Amino acid sequence: MRTRRFIAAIGISTFLVAGVAACSSDSDSNADKPSTTTEAMDMPEKCDNTVVDVAVGNGDFTTLVKAVQAAGLVDTLNGEGPFTVFAPTDEAFAKIPAADLEAILADKDLLTSILTYHVVPGKIMAADLKPGEQAVTTVEGSEAQVVVSDAGVTYADANIVATDVDACNGVIHVIDAVVLPPSAKE
Repeated sequence: MRTRRFIAAIGISTFLVAGVAACSSDSDSNADKPSTTTEAMDMPEKCDNTVVDVAVGNGDFTTLVKAVQAAGLVDTLNGEGPFTVFAPTDEAFAKIPAADLEAILADKDLLTSILTYHVVPGKIMAADLKPGEQAVTTVEGSEAQVVVSDAGVTYADANIVATDVDACNGVIHVIDAVVLPPSAKE
């Protein structure tokens, strides 16, 4: 069982770190974007409570772990970050018809773009968000909208159901749906 958790941890880490390394912003205006912390955090080689450790230890992200492994994003472990992960739960993945989910898991390029659309470089805490709509640039390269309203907070139209799950190299916000980047909707 420990081996499976370790492999799962490697998979999630790779997803997060590889995506962050590939991220760039094409926007000249950051006026509508929440502030993020992008400098490397002072961390030992592996801190004890990374976003990977948190996700694996939670138990509600087994499908996410499976997806990360299927994408082949298992080579990088516990990056310095920081990064913000909008993590869909197993329930969120269950909303996808089984045949569609299997097709996504089998298409490595599509799967990678979907997974990296759930990650934003920097550490965005709930308190960093302002009322209204704000764009964040994802690791996938597209922008996603975060909306803060009296009805709640959404990320790319998915409801954020838990915020500020802190880790030594970032933060996780739990969402109730798997969101698709614009390129996957075509």
